[in-house]
Amino acid sequence: MTDSSNRSAREVARKVLSTEARAVEGLLEQLDESFDRAVDLLAHCRGRVVCSGMGKSGLVMKKVAATFSSTGTPALFLHPAEAVHGDIGMLAEGDVVLAASFSGATAELLRLVETVRRLGVGLIVMTGNSESALARHADVHLPVAIDKEACPLNLAPTASTTATLAMGDALAMALLEIKGFTGEDFARLHPGGELGKRLLKVRQLMHVGDALPSVPADAAMLAAIREMSAKGMGITAVTDADGKLAGCITDGDLRRILAGGSELGRATAGDCMTRGPQTIGEDELASAALNRLEHYRITSLFVCDAEGRPTGIVHLHDLWRTELF
Repeated sequence: MTDSSNRSAREVARKVLSTEARAVEGLLEQLDESFDRAVDLLAHCRGRVVCSGMGKSGLVMKKVAATFSSTGTPALFLHPAEAVHGDIGMLAEGDVVLAASFSGATAELLRLVETVRRLGVGLIVMTGNSESALARHADVHLPVAIDKEACPLNLAPTASTTATLAMGDALAMALLEIKGFTGEDFARLHPGGELGKRLLKVRQLMHVGDALPSVPADAAMLAAIREMSAKGMGITAVTDADGKLAGCITDGDLRRILAGGSELGRATAGDCMTRGPQTIGEDELASAALNRLEHYRITSLFVCDAEGRPTGIVHLHDLWRTELF
């Protein structure tokens, strides 16, 4: 492409982006009590939010349904044409339908409205025409009017679909706030994604109960060695009379003790332990545990409660398996 054609393409892009940005900004002036009513209807939905739309609006509503589902509001997409040919069975008592049609006159959606009304299901519609048939039949109408499409011919759905998508996102985020949806909830719904991995907590990875290597300070060293061998961590916690973490013994400690000629037969775990081992809380992020392990060049961290009692252990291999590196 020549410099002239590059400039022309960039100019088209600027016009498109500017038009779509104005379309989204224009939604601010259209927000009124209808948005509050829509959020209230969705917040009290006892079933699923059933999103629907034809053509480009349908593609947008598929994304809106996915956003709802990933942020704590169960949702699905129902194709309006397929709905009247059997898929209406997806709808159940307690659901709320959220439909989008910029014209507000999409025939397939109007036929779906008739069925929705018979089932007594709530209906929210997003259109660019407040006087349209869909707007009149809805329990709540959310206006998403725009001045013009970003298409130079003012034909292809561009700014209108962007505005509809933005309004869908606004609904989902308002519901997220109302429901108190947290980062931990997000991680639970995204266990295989990078965001989910970054939000993993230590307690989701740590070894607990019988898998936690631990001996009291007065235990014989032979018992400590057996504990280390049985648990396969290369380490054991050493606890005091109150059950608090007093120290630890590692494979490296054993090698150093034996190399120094010390007798293990009469020694106790308390005699041989390293005091003040590194610890972490179970509600800290797994990424924080990884940082600590790397910083101190160790392979294990004991997880302790507020009183300093070990409740678990997290190993470097556990973090490798989550691909946090």
